[in-house]
Amino acid sequence: MDSVIEEIKQRIDIVELISSYLKLEKTGANYRAVCPFHSEKKPSFFVSPARQIWKCFGCSAHGDVFGFVMQIEGLEFGDALKILAQKAGVQLVKQDPRLNTERKKLYDICELTTKFFEKQLQSSQTGGKILEYLKSRGITKESIKEWRIGYSPESWHGLMEFLIKSGFTNQEIEKSGVTVRNENGKVYDRFRGRIMFPIFDLNSQPVGFGARIFGTQDKTSAAKYINITNTPIYDKSRILYGLDKAKVEIRKADSFILVEGYTDAILSHQAGVKNVVAVSGTALTPFHLGILKRYAQNLISGFDMDVAGDSATKRGIDLAQKEGFNIKVLALPQDMDPADAIAKNPDIWEQAIKNSKSIMDFYFESALNKFDKTKPDGKREISKALIPAIKRISNKIEAAHWTQQLAKELNVPLRAVEEEMAKYKGDKIEEKPEDSCIVKIASRQEKIEERIMCLILKWPEFLKDLTEQSIKFLSEINQKIIKVLASEKPEHWEKMDLPEDLNEYFNLLFLQSRADEHLIGQELKEAKEEFLGSVKDFYNLAVKSELDHIGKKIKQAETDRNDPEMKKLMQEFNKLSQQLMENN
Repeated sequence: MDSVIEEIKQRIDIVELISSYLKLEKTGANYRAVCPFHSEKKPSFFVSPARQIWKCFGCSAHGDVFGFVMQIEGLEFGDALKILAQKAGVQLVKQDPRLNTERKKLYDICELTTKFFEKQLQSSQTGGKILEYLKSRGITKESIKEWRIGYSPESWHGLMEFLIKSGFTNQEIEKSGVTVRNENGKVYDRFRGRIMFPIFDLNSQPVGFGARIFGTQDKTSAAKYINITNTPIYDKSRILYGLDKAKVEIRKADSFILVEGYTDAILSHQAGVKNVVAVSGTALTPFHLGILKRYAQNLISGFDMDVAGDSATKRGIDLAQKEGFNIKVLALPQDMDPADAIAKNPDIWEQAIKNSKSIMDFYFESALNKFDKTKPDGKREISKALIPAIKRISNKIEAAHWTQQLAKELNVPLRAVEEEMAKYKGDKIEEKPEDSCIVKIASRQEKIEERIMCLILKWPEFLKDLTEQSIKFLSEINQKIIKVLASEKPEHWEKMDLPEDLNEYFNLLFLQSRADEHLIGQELKEAKEEFLGSVKDFYNLAVKSELDHIGKKIKQAETDRNDPEMKKLMQEFNKLSQQLMENN
């Protein structure tokens, strides 16, 4: 299995893999991005193509291709192995026990379910009617195949029986969300007589389903759309429909278009506008925004919005504004959603995107059209609608511009608007979730030790200035690395073949020595001063820590009345104290 893992690592370019999730920027020999695992504005996430590793110098998360996929997708090793083996074209001949996970079974159930629905669409009588319906909506055969659209027959147990015959238990099938248990304990298929839209993760694996009503159901009582419930592999607040197909185009366009429906996204991609994603049967969430921010910060809203309303859609866009996205809003002809516009004429959709307005222009236009600005109550309602939007603008200059614009439109003194804005206490918007990455807090001594190692890797001549007294206080792994460095010529350091227990740590250190902006810009004289100062500070901290440790031992020896041990410890304490004085 280790040989398979190494083969996968060799075949997959870490830069190409990570750039499918994050917007990477080249910096010297490495790449950097805003870290997806904790909140930050200045990029501290670095990728080394030479060493095929990544590390965030803000939260200390790091790893290889496997570690990245596991962390960003929330996967176990077996699931990440399966995904990366498929990307690398490596066949997993011998089944590793780690692959036999609950998650893998859920993925397999979703894949088989998708195939079941596809087959029903293509071979059943009702499926033929649905194909005609989809054609009438403008969806081509190619799009049906690409998006794997299917049909769930009007049967209570058809899918369940198929999955049981395929080797899955009732419990596993129920956990996948495709069946439902009623209050009497009876289990039956969740989806019946509906057009099925598989929902894919970023690796294009089906993980859930959305379904549109079709067939003989009572359409007055049945919901038009229903979604699978959350499962261990599907969370509607974290998945965006079509992102697996749109992520490359989003990065190319440096923008993304948000729509509400599955057919909106499908028809837009079909029409050639492929930087489009749809929310998956839910409102836009902080998790969605966190995912999208990895790709671009320019958001074009294809939602039906009302500046004066309080819809879930508007709250999601308000949250995006608060999170610093650059937002535009596109306006379609009245009573048209994106799918209708594209089906009628794709040019309507393209023109709407081209003519999209900044969110503040859209909000002003909407509010001024809705209320009469010449009347006192109209002025009040306009200000109520627009002041919250202005307050969400983080840039003070931009906020000042729109404050002045509001005063001008209402024909009131600027001071009056500013006083109303001061009264406004803020939106009750769902806050961004806590970071998923647990940040390791290093001690000052550990930080200085790491800095010393990075300075040596950047400036090899400093190695001779690292005193034996300081080396003995280094961590065991750094002592080993110093020993290896001393035995090799500096020009060989970058390509050294280190023992397995040192290799990963050394690679991360080497990446840090090349990625740190302060080190990149340092002159030799400045670096030498920092190095000598760091060595001195490190030694002082290490000795003080050791003296504290010995002091505790002396107290214990005194309590135990162990005079020989106390005498020995006192000699060691005095010797270290003398060295500390000499060092200062």
